[in-house]
Amino acid sequence: MPTVDIIGPYRFFFYSGDRDEPPHIHVERDKNKTKFWLDPIRLEYNRGFSRSEVNRIQKTVEQNRARFLRRWNEFFSD
Repeated sequence: MPTVDIIGPYRFFFYSGDRDEPPHIHVERDKNKTKFWLDPIRLEYNRGFSRSEVNRIQKTVEQNRARFLRRWNEFFSD
């Protein structure tokens, strides 16, 4: 489960078994979890974050999208 970055209280990561899905990023803080598709950016699911916190996380995903995609492609390239 590679961690891509820790930004503030959030850990941004993906699972090594995610290879067969489109590029995305998981985010967690404490017991709360969310997942965003990266191309285009959109919320896949939210477990426990408030709406305002999801909005903050989405802005962070938007700001770091290129780096998240690069890390995804580096990790899953054959």
